[in-house]
Amino acid sequence: MGGARQIQAMTAVRTRFAPSPTGVLHLGGLRTALYNWLFARRHGGEFFLRIEDTDRQRSSEAHTKGLVEALGSFGLDLDGEPLLQSSRVERHREVARALLERGAAYRCYCTPEELAAMREEQRARGEVPRYDGRWRDRAGPPPVGVKPVIRFRRPDAEEVVVRDWLHGEVRYRNSQLDDLVLLRADGSPTYHLSCVADDHDMGVRQVIRGDDHLNNTPRQLQLIEALGWEPPEYCHLPLLLAPDGRKLSKRDEATDALSYLRAGYLPEAVLNYLARLGWSHGDREIFSISELIECFGREGLGASASRLDPDKLNWIGQQHIKTAAVDILCEGLRAQLESIGLNPEDGPPLEKVVEAWRERAETLAGMAKAARWAFSHEVELAEKAARKVLRPAAREPLAAARAALAGVAEWSAPGIHACIAETAESLGIGFGKLGQPLRVAVTGDTVSPPIDTTLDLAGRARTLERLGAALGYIEARAAAAAGSAAQG
Repeated sequence: MGGARQIQAMTAVRTRFAPSPTGVLHLGGLRTALYNWLFARRHGGEFFLRIEDTDRQRSSEAHTKGLVEALGSFGLDLDGEPLLQSSRVERHREVARALLERGAAYRCYCTPEELAAMREEQRARGEVPRYDGRWRDRAGPPPVGVKPVIRFRRPDAEEVVVRDWLHGEVRYRNSQLDDLVLLRADGSPTYHLSCVADDHDMGVRQVIRGDDHLNNTPRQLQLIEALGWEPPEYCHLPLLLAPDGRKLSKRDEATDALSYLRAGYLPEAVLNYLARLGWSHGDREIFSISELIECFGREGLGASASRLDPDKLNWIGQQHIKTAAVDILCEGLRAQLESIGLNPEDGPPLEKVVEAWRERAETLAGMAKAARWAFSHEVELAEKAARKVLRPAAREPLAAARAALAGVAEWSAPGIHACIAETAESLGIGFGKLGQPLRVAVTGDTVSPPIDTTLDLAGRARTLERLGAALGYIEARAAAAAGSAAQG
């Protein structure tokens, strides 16, 4: 990570994602990064990451590393190394000095006590507390022992106009803005100065960020104008809301972007979902990453806040699992099985598991959970399913099926299907009458892939062992019922 003094823009499109390393990458941040990345890739431009770590008390190296790794986990590749804002403090001070030399900034010697008294008096008069500019044109020697801050001299224009892709022209009365601090008394730069200097030196041409920054933009435009620089284009994205319409909090578990990968959603599915939360392309819902790059544009952006919709995410997740490459699904399934304490090698080939569940699974975590019986040495019978299906009437069909399955020459779905069909016919019952007891005996519940696929995945040894256990369950249940009847 570096801090080059100035980087010349080589393309007309150059975007950046500029998070503070004070926590994990949240969903809103990931969507902002995604839109910047998509816009850059769509137009053959460049996408950069700037870590705004000048708040040293709240920033951490662990969070910085986590942000970089999180973007990589979602495939949002960078052009160049991440830029640490803290590495550019001397450049920020240089810009502040340049503003001083131009008369666009001045030294303010107000003490904290003076500022507090000023604000209290303003509140007492019913005014909005703000710095009153008392050191703007003060002459004479400065007070002894007071380290000054450097403040920006707010221009005298009546208003500042922000031109935004989504909000159009947003006008701010200049009287609402005070002379903001550029350098603190200890020489550390403030956010507005650092942001403006870094965007300029990085050659950023499009600033796409959350609309919580919209009120920052008039101040930054004034700084840019005072420095004689060309302003970038601005786009302030609306907020993401919780499903119930409230504002998301960073304390909400649902805001951690990486939690969705841990839950087994494919990265492409999460990005597809986020892209559609604030952008549209006709009525189309499902996009591959390459299709998002091809279609994404400012014309599809919406100005209204979007609510998270877990059901929509699950549906999109299912569509992506249906079409994803088998090797990618196997890799993710392996990780999910290991996360729940199962050995992926102690079961059927993962390719078979993927093909059996890919049409119905919403996440790889769900796939692993649904298929756990194929990798477990023991199966736990769901009480409701067992009491309903593994009744004494099922004893003879299960015993006959177990004997027939033990003799199947080649353990495969077609051979298993033929064996079950022949056994059911010999007993004079329908295929389903035999299939459901087999399913509950082998998987522990009533839902699984087709029964021939299910037994194929379980393997001959596990199938026969579990059928034996199910017969034992039925015997024990019958004996208990007989004992109760005798006592009655």
